Formats: sequence, C-alpha cells, structure tokens
Amino acid sequence: MDLVPALEEPLRQPLKSVLGPATAKVMAEHLGLLTVGDLLHHYPRRYEERGQLTHLADLPMDEHVTVVAQVADARLHTFASAKAPRGKGQRLEVTITDGSGRLQLVFFGAGVHKPHKELLPGTRAMFAGKVSVFNRRLQLAHPAYELLRGDPEESVETWAGALIPIYPATAKLESWKIGKAIQTVLPTAQEAVDPLPDTLREGRGLVPLPEALLKIHRPHTKADIEGARSRLKWDEAFVLQVALARRRHADAQLPAVPRKPAPDGLLTAFDARLPFTLTDGQQRVSREIFDDLATDHPMHRLLQGEVGSGKTMVALRAMLAVVDAGGQAAMLAPTEVLAQQHHRSVVEMMGELAEGGMLGGAEQATKVVLLTGSMGAAARRHALLDLTTGEAGIVIGTHALIEDKVQFHDLGLVVVDEQHRFGVEQRDALRGKGKQPPHLLVMTATPIPRTVAMTVFGDLETSVLDQLPAGRSPIASHVVPAADKPHFLSRAWERVREEVENGHQAYVVCPRIGDEEDEPKKSAKKKSPEDEAEKRPPLAVLDVAGHLSKGPLQGLRVEVLHGRMHPDDKDAVMRRFAAGETHVLVATTVIEVGVNVPNATAMVIMDADRFGVSQLHQLRGRVGRGSAPGLCLLVTEMPEASPARQRLGAVASTLDGFELSRIDLEQRREGDVLGQAQSGARTSLKVLAVIEDEEIIAEAREEATAVVAQDPELTHLPALRTALDALLDEEREQYLEKG
Repeated sequence: MDLVPALEEPLRQPLKSVLGPATAKVMAEHLGLLTVGDLLHHYPRRYEERGQLTHLADLPMDEHVTVVAQVADARLHTFASAKAPRGKGQRLEVTITDGSGRLQLVFFGAGVHKPHKELLPGTRAMFAGKVSVFNRRLQLAHPAYELLRGDPEESVETWAGALIPIYPATAKLESWKIGKAIQTVLPTAQEAVDPLPDTLREGRGLVPLPEALLKIHRPHTKADIEGARSRLKWDEAFVLQVALARRRHADAQLPAVPRKPAPDGLLTAFDARLPFTLTDGQQRVSREIFDDLATDHPMHRLLQGEVGSGKTMVALRAMLAVVDAGGQAAMLAPTEVLAQQHHRSVVEMMGELAEGGMLGGAEQATKVVLLTGSMGAAARRHALLDLTTGEAGIVIGTHALIEDKVQFHDLGLVVVDEQHRFGVEQRDALRGKGKQPPHLLVMTATPIPRTVAMTVFGDLETSVLDQLPAGRSPIASHVVPAADKPHFLSRAWERVREEVENGHQAYVVCPRIGDEEDEPKKSAKKKSPEDEAEKRPPLAVLDVAGHLSKGPLQGLRVEVLHGRMHPDDKDAVMRRFAAGETHVLVATTVIEVGVNVPNATAMVIMDADRFGVSQLHQLRGRVGRGSAPGLCLLVTEMPEASPARQRLGAVASTLDGFELSRIDLEQRREGDVLGQAQSGARTSLKVLAVIEDEEIIAEAREEATAVVAQDPELTHLPALRTALDALLDEEREQYLEKG
C-alpha cells in the first residue's frame, strides 16, 4: 500500500552529527530529542520580553525557574569555616531585581570568581535555578546564568522589547542551552519539507513551514509568534487527521457480509417482549447501526452514551439483528465482573429467546454463552463447541475471546464495551476471527467532547445517545467535607441507614483494597500545599468495611468486592447484592461500569478527590437506576479552596457528562486525553489544544477526508507522506488507536 517514496528530509539528521555526541546525549536522555527535526519542533513554552517584569515576587517554591533580571547589588563576604579556618571562605551574594521584586543569589567557594567578575550592578542576565528559602527570603543557590549583552548601539527600548524564547527545560539543560542548540540547527529549517498541500496553505493564509519554524524560535514581534503557532497547529491537526482518514478509507475498502435482520425473526420477537418503548435516541441510533450493518463494508461505529442511557439495549438489538441474518455476535468486556454482569442482564432481557436448543426455548431462540479466562475446563469446552458449531448466536466474554483457540462459525459483529481499555491489536485480532471482517460497534460511557472523539476515535463514525430512558430517577450529589465538618460524615452514614430502612441498598467506594504488602508508592508528582491529606494512604475497602460493620452501620449486612477476589467469589457477592440479600457493598472501582442493581439508591465515595471527574461520573451512574431517587455523597478531606474540592463541586453541580468531560479535559494535560499517560510515548500534539482548537480540528478533518478520497496513497503529496511516516514512526499508530 505504501509504495510512494517519501521525500528525503534534512530534518531527519541525528543531533549528534550536528551538535556533537555529549550535547546530543543530554538532549536524548532528558528531553527525548533525537533528530534535528525533533529539536526544531521543541517549541518555546513562553517568551520573556527583557523589559517585561518576570514578577520575582510570585516565584513558586522548589521549582526550577528561569528569570530575566538586572543586578542591583553584589557583595563578596569572607568568613572562617572548617575548610578555611583563616577566614578565607568566600560567599558572593547578588541581589537581582525586575522591578516587581528582589531575589537573592548565592555563590560559594571556588564558584565565586566568575560571577564576581561578571555580575556587576546594572548587568542584565537570564538566571536559572531552583527556588529555595533562606532566612525567610527567597533565593537561588548557584544559579546558572547567561549575560544578556545588547548591541552597544541598541536603544534601551529595543533591547527591552526583544522576545527571549523560554524552552521547556530540565535541571540538566537550561533553557538558553536549548536555545543555543536551536540557533545551530535553525538554518536547516529552510529545508523543512512542507506537509500541507499548497492549495490548502494558500487558501487559509498560512505561512510556509520553514518560515513558521524560524518565527516560533526567533520572533521579532508577537504577531510572528501568532502566525507561526496557527501554522504549526494546522500541521499537527492535518497530519493526524490524514492518518485517521487513511485508516477509515482502508477500512471502507474491506469486504463484509451485509447483515439484514429477517422480517419476523429474533429481533421482532425481542421487541415484542419489551415492557417499554425505546427512546427516540435509541431508535435513531439503532437505525444508524442497522443501515451500517446492511452494507457490504464493515461498520466501524463508536456509540457514546451517558451513564444509563440504554447503550446495552441498543447493542443487544444490533447483536440480535446479526443473529437473525445468520451470523454470530461477540461482546467484549474489560473485566470478568462486567462480562458476567452483561451475560446475566442479556439473558434476563431475552428470557426464553436466550434458550435456543433447550426445552422451553422459543422458536426463534438462540444460545447466549459466557467465555472468561477463569472458567472451568468443562464449561469452557462446552462454550467453545457452541461457538464453532454456530449453536451459540451470542457470546459475551473478556480478552479470553481473542485467544487462538476460539473459533467462530460465522462472526458477524463485535461489540467492544468501554473502548479505552482495549488496544487496536485486540480489535484487529477479533476482526480476523470472521470469514470476512466483522462489523464493529464500540461503546463508551465516558462522554467525549466532539473534538476528542475526532482525534482519538477518528477512525470510527460516532453515534450519541444523549437522553435517559423514561423512569430513570434524578441523582442528588453532595460534597461531604470530612476534615472541616466531621459531623457531616456521621450524617452520611445515617443517610445510608435510612435508605436501607426504606428497603434500598447502598455502595461505599474506596480507592484501594487494603491488603497490599507495602504502601503503594506515591507518584512522583510535586507536593502542593493542599497535599496535607495525601500524607495518609488512601482509604481501603477492607479497613472501611471493618469500621462500618463494627461502628456506624452495625447490624446491617455489609460485604466487600474488589478485583483481587476469586471470580466465583466476586460473582457470588454480586448475586447476593443484586438479590437484595446484602445491604451495603464496600467496593473498589470494579463497580464503575455496567453494574446494574436498580434497588441501590445511595453511594458514598471515600477520598473522592483521588478519582478523576469522568470516573466519579461513572461511579455515580450506578445509583438512581430504578424508580427511587439516587443519592451520591463525595467524601473528601481536601481544604475548601483546593482545586480538588472545586473539581468535586463541579461533579456535584451537574449530571451532564459532556459538560463534566470538558471540565475534566481542561484540568488535565492534553497528553493524558490522548492516552499518552498509558502508552509512555510522547504526544505528537505540541501546540494543538484539543478543546480550544475545536474549529481547526473539524476543518482539518474535512480537508484530510477530501485529500485521502482523491489520492489515498498520497502519490502527489510526497511531503505529506514524509510527515505521516514521521508521525506513525514516532507513535507506532498507538495513540491514533488510543485503545
């Protein structure tokens, strides 16, 4: 497929051939930069105007900072010390100012001589170091510095107005060292191969790539920076969308068996059994899916739905349509608990229609089998046989479904639940199980803003279920500030008791299990002042369950559920809870997705600040599933002014998952959104912001789709091929597939 030679790209030169092995090694180790192109695409984080105040008054503690300032005062002190008993120890104290505040610099011992000669009052320089406190004053000890010598002819105004790029730096590589390295390779930018087709670039008034690279690193004006950034954003958006458009195009060329349901078959019988009518949204999305299933190319559709919007019902009807058309359907769930849960609810919803080949089974019935890794050998053999013979029309399982041993009679549809837990390899492995590629439906209950869907799931068409079925109850959510108001927590447990006395049940969710040998290591993130509560380990299921049984919930039937239990035990616990035999289930996030117990009306989330916004929204969706209103209490010890508390406030204030996913995105780094946190590769989005640049992404998708439709191999756009190869080479397609 990829026969067109990519253009030779001067930017592919390794850095060591240009900067020398020592500098190249530091660049590779500390910033992951290997080629000239990598370095040119390491853009400034911000720009300092020399004359602009850097606000020394606002420096953050313990952080590595770069400041531009003028020396106000420099004093050399001589003192006696153990090493220099005759009073020959030297300490240079330099005070610098930027007009907003003052900062002390200190140099000791042999490190005094050079700064003593260079840092004279009136000298301007860039200083970099770690901010610490000494004698209740901020200081930088032994900072690295670079003198800023203006041209002697240069007026003060020009000197002060010059823009100095400040690069994302590390303690080993100061910003100006990166700047100097960039200065060395900048001439090569003239030879940068421009990936944007000329018509697109000219039509949108974007500057050529060489010019954009020069201007982002050496701007004369703020307009230079703006022009360069908007051009570079287009590059990122467009190349990424071309990669996705090519994948969609390749998928559309694949053959598939059209699956049209028989007029009076299984689907008709199932719909007749339903005790309610489908919502307009469910009907609309079902039509989109049935239209796709009827074509001779594989469907690739993402079904997004709010928690409880009835996605499983839509997916089940699609599966039944395929069984009607003579094929088989497989549903892939991320955990055993969820696979068992889906299997139970599908069998319940289908009734005698799930009893194919059995006494009492309906005429149009099929068999629904479960396949998980921990099944006994006999049950597993039985399930595999039913799949090979075609006796089972529907199989629900975990990753076990992907194993080589699993053979289908005629796999027509794969439904993947909670896409973000599956990689594209798994999707492809299942795809290979059919005689021809099966249709694919991916479900996610995490609402995804439109642009993220375009970027992350760009190879899938999207359907959205945005209304809740009738009869779903509202959920009231409240933050319980355990540290400020301990009596609020006591009241929370009273509320749980009241729910149980009214015949309902409750969940209590904790961040960890509690039988870990050693405390989980703290992540390496910086401690912020609000992290006081972080000093204790997160609350654990086993401890909390013990405390509740002996204390506030004494006399109620309390059980625990977590990921390390044996699958049979997990299933038994869930069955007892679903049957109403257990009053309170203390669990980890294994209950986050798909667990459906309509009688559970209350949820208390302990240490709620340790969960992400989307996760809290998912968890909360487990209550209010019946006719009684739901209650969700978010317990936290975080202080009121902390970002963590504000995040919980946002979750408590709205039930709109799309609104929450925007809040979530704004608070997290772009890379996390694109799955970079999990894959460990660095994100190729450096200037494009998925939320802010919604328009660019939407336009880039249109342009990319048009370009690929006209020239799928990009035969006439070798420069675009080069950029695409670089992107796919760097990312190995993994983050496009974000699975």
